[in-house]
Parts: sequence; structure tokens; C-alpha cells
Amino acid sequence: MTLMDAVFWETRWRELAEHTPTRPRMRGTPGNRMKRWNAMAADFADRTGRAEQEDQRRKIVAKLEADGILRPGGRVLDIGAGPGNWALLLARTAGHVTALEPADAMADILEKRIAAAGITNIGVDRRTWQDIDLARERWEGAFDLVFASMTPGIDGPDNLKKMMVASRAACYLSKFSGGNGGPGRYGELWQAVFNEPHDTRAGDIIHPFNLVYALGHRPRLEFHTWERETRLPRDKAVDDFCTYLEGYTELDDTIRATVAAFVDARCTDGVFHQGHEACQGIMVWRVDTKVHAV
Repeated sequence: MTLMDAVFWETRWRELAEHTPTRPRMRGTPGNRMKRWNAMAADFADRTGRAEQEDQRRKIVAKLEADGILRPGGRVLDIGAGPGNWALLLARTAGHVTALEPADAMADILEKRIAAAGITNIGVDRRTWQDIDLARERWEGAFDLVFASMTPGIDGPDNLKKMMVASRAACYLSKFSGGNGGPGRYGELWQAVFNEPHDTRAGDIIHPFNLVYALGHRPRLEFHTWERETRLPRDKAVDDFCTYLEGYTELDDTIRATVAAFVDARCTDGVFHQGHEACQGIMVWRVDTKVHAV
């Protein structure tokens, strides 16, 4: 791989992001777009805190420890920490975890969990990854592990390379894999509202993998697939879908009616049911070693 290859993959990722249907439809300021994350914080914390998912996270953390990626006493940056599912586990080994979480409702849950557990080595920072100036914060090469799990903060080449600049040893990144297999429960509704596919290819793990590989690193990449069913009270499901769509279009009576009909068609006894499959790619690599370009 050469520098030319890295430029190719970076350009490809940017072009795909620019032409995906969701990008030009995004509306409002980043602060306004936090509304959805704040609205879903409690449900998200409950849903992702279940035993099966906690067990999977423990296995991943144990492997990071065994491979020397998560080091005892090391300094970790968790980008998009959410309610702290990962930060709380990482802090058991790390010397300090900086948990970056800009959604106030998510950060509130995280801080309550930290206090309840009596943890003293997690610091919560309520800024977005995009807002962080590495030079001003003196974060260049400041972390032994820069960790980003399923976060919208790593949305393109610039913010991926920024992860690598912040790390002095290793990076962890997970994203959806499989083209349109991302946030699948919104895909059908997107098609119904906009009459176009809910194309999420720009968020696929393959793009950061290609770029990191072309930059001379050799990431370890593995995949996890799952099937899940979303179950929500009818009105809560309507609110969730409306909040999601509000990030892309002004809600009028026609759209609200489309959402209500979509939800009602999938309700039983006032409870919304929707199953979907997903695949997650997990990528781990060292930034302190490189393979010589050919």
C-alpha cells in the first residue's frame, strides 16, 4: 500500500458520505440533533445494559487486556461514551478513562452510575469529538487507547485520523457492517416517508478499515451479528420515530400520519413490535507500529 492508496480510500469514503440520502437531509445544529439522544437515553441505557450485551462487552474487554491493548494503569479516551457501558468496564483496568459524551441525558446517567459504583478514575467531558482541539487540550499522543464504539462521532476520515493522533499506542473502533444493515429499524419508515432507500453504506466499518490499512497499519477485524426485537408502547414508538425523522425533515401532518400508520400496523395490544438483524464490525489496531509501504 502507498500514500496514493490512502488518498483513494479517503476520497471514496468522503464521496459516499456526500451522496448518501441522509447527509443532505440533515437539518438543525449539532445541539438540536442531540435532542434524539437525550430523548432516548433512558431506554438506550436499559436496552444496552441487559445481561447478554454486558457479557459480550466483558469478553471484548478481556481480549483487549489479553492482547495488551488495554493496559493496567493506562490512559483511555472513550469517544461517545453514552451511559457508560464501556467506560465502567474499561476503568477497572485503566488508570484513567476520559468519557466523552455530549448528550446531557446520557452523561447524567453515566455520572450517576459512576457515583453509585464509587468509581474515581472516570472523568466525564460533555463535548463532541468534533469540538475537541487536540493541540489545545494537549491530547496529541496522550492516550494509550482511544476507544469508539458505535458512535456517530467517527463520521469520516478526519475524525478517524484524529483518533490516531490522540493515541500513542492503540485504537478500537466498532461500526455497523453490511451496507444497509445499520440502524435497520428506521429503514422501512425512511422508505415510506422519502420514497428512497435508507442507504447507510457511508457508516460501514469497511471504510475506516480500508483507510487504516492503506496508512500502513494492520487492523484486526471481526464481526458480530445479532437479531433483536424492539418492543415499545405505541405512543413511545411514535415519538421515537418522529424524533428520528425530525433530524432530517420538518414534521407535517402527512408525515405524522405515515409514522402513526407504520407503528399501528406493527402493534399488538398497544405494544409496537419490530424485529431486525444487524452486523457489527470491530476493528483494533496499533498506531505505534506500521508496515512499510510497498
